Amino acid sequence: MKTVAYYNGTITEIDSMNIPMNDRSVFFGDAVYDASMAANHKIFESDYHIDRFFSSLEKVRMKVDFTKDELLEKLNQCINLADSSGTLFVYWQASRGTSRRCFTFPNQSANLMIYIYEAPLTDLRKPWKVITKEDTRFFHCDIKTTDLLPAVIASEEAKEAGCDEVIFHRGPRVTECAHNNVHILKDGKFITPPLDNLILPGTCRRHFLEICKRKGIPFEERPFTVDELFSADEVLITCSATYGVRVSHIDGKEVGGKDGNLLLELQKECVADFEAETGFKTDILPV
Repeated sequence: MKTVAYYNGTITEIDSMNIPMNDRSVFFGDAVYDASMAANHKIFESDYHIDRFFSSLEKVRMKVDFTKDELLEKLNQCINLADSSGTLFVYWQASRGTSRRCFTFPNQSANLMIYIYEAPLTDLRKPWKVITKEDTRFFHCDIKTTDLLPAVIASEEAKEAGCDEVIFHRGPRVTECAHNNVHILKDGKFITPPLDNLILPGTCRRHFLEICKRKGIPFEERPFTVDELFSADEVLITCSATYGVRVSHIDGKEVGGKDGNLLLELQKECVADFEAETGFKTDILPV
């Protein structure tokens, strides 16, 4: 299969899958999700992604009828059906069942969806241009919910500006991107926003902190400001498929470019970990 779609036990190609109109993700975005990359039939850091998924389920009080191990088994079943020799985007979500539109919780089992297609890792050789935008989302950004309309609108604004992403801020404080985490390098130190309700606990964010500890690289988990973005030695963006892409321009102004050696060290370590876990050789690192 070129693509794989799973919905409550039914498996087919993505374009052939239908879901009920009364699935609560349709009316309310009443669903949580997670996603990772896979290669050679192996999900990268599956434990961290599945743990985060179950954390989101708990925070929205959604009950599912499968365990973490059973979910991993279903994901692997679908990955093994994918006809691909490259990297795969692996997405899964649970919605709060199928019922007539009602704001209170229905007495229904959760619906499980899995969505897989071939997709590349982010090419780290090409820096990104971004815009900044006031963060007007809700105060539960630590939950990976499908209620993503503000991120969709912001992403379109970035696209219209000829940019790759948008960096959100609440007043002067930087939070995260529309669908990534953002960090800075300053004076040889990796600095990332703290985990709270304003940012998603990114698995690649966690991975970069692990690399810092492993390599003895100084790091801080603290709030930083928009002004600090512009004065940083480097600005970098991470997510499940993006292992520290450099930001070259923010709101049309050049930024970073002052500590390429440290940035490259972090990128190389993360890519090496992906290759070691999946057995897949990449070609995404700067020379």
